[in-house]
Amino acid sequence: MRITPRRLALGMSLWIPNFFSGIRVRRFSDDWTHATVEMHVNVFTRNYVKTAFGGSMSAMTDPYFFMLVMHQLGRDYVVWDTRGEIEFVKPGRGVLTAEFEVSRERVAEIRAKAAGGAKVLEWFDCVITDRDGDVVARVRREVYVREKKRVTTARA
Repeated sequence: MRITPRRLALGMSLWIPNFFSGIRVRRFSDDWTHATVEMHVNVFTRNYVKTAFGGSMSAMTDPYFFMLVMHQLGRDYVVWDTRGEIEFVKPGRGVLTAEFEVSRERVAEIRAKAAGGAKVLEWFDCVITDRDGDVVARVRREVYVREKKRVTTARA
């Protein structure tokens, strides 16, 4: 069975760590350039002062940049999420949203950098907003990309 953007969004929403953290993947675009993720702040995802727990906000941004890059590059590349940074701007309440964007042009640049088996580390940025559109947190994620050895060897 081929993974489609819709199936992946549903699967990620039902995945136990996301499901019980109130994290829902609203959509992956058909061309794998965009994803929308929401988190409902509730008794399981809030902290001592009843605002969004920072760990939950970090979890809601964890795998999506690497997934967008991986699906655009295809099976000939190793892609990992290696590092993340989060800056908390204001308390998060209600429903929080993160939008992830990885353009085709950016992926073409990564593909060119990774040619021949070179290790590529790329940073991606997004914000988490509340229902009013106010920024709750700024997030950076680093993605590792390398062409698989079988591909590099076949070209040599």
